[in-house]
Amino acid sequence: MTLEQKLERLEAIVAELENEEIDLAAALALFEEGVINLREAAGALAEAETRVKKLTELAGGAFVIEDFEDDG
Repeated sequence: MTLEQKLERLEAIVAELENEEIDLAAALALFEEGVINLREAAGALAEAETRVKKLTELAGGAFVIEDFEDDG
């Protein structure tokens, strides 16, 4: 699932949870799914941010993306 699809699903989950007629079991299942999607989306955004930070300009004006090295 792409980041955009995860965000769209999160919006759909929020809309469903805002429905006052949803039962507790369904609400908890949706909430759990939302948390999973949110974590995955946050991870994808963090990875993209790391890639952008590793993007460096070379002397000739060309760009290179350096591989991410896990420092932790």
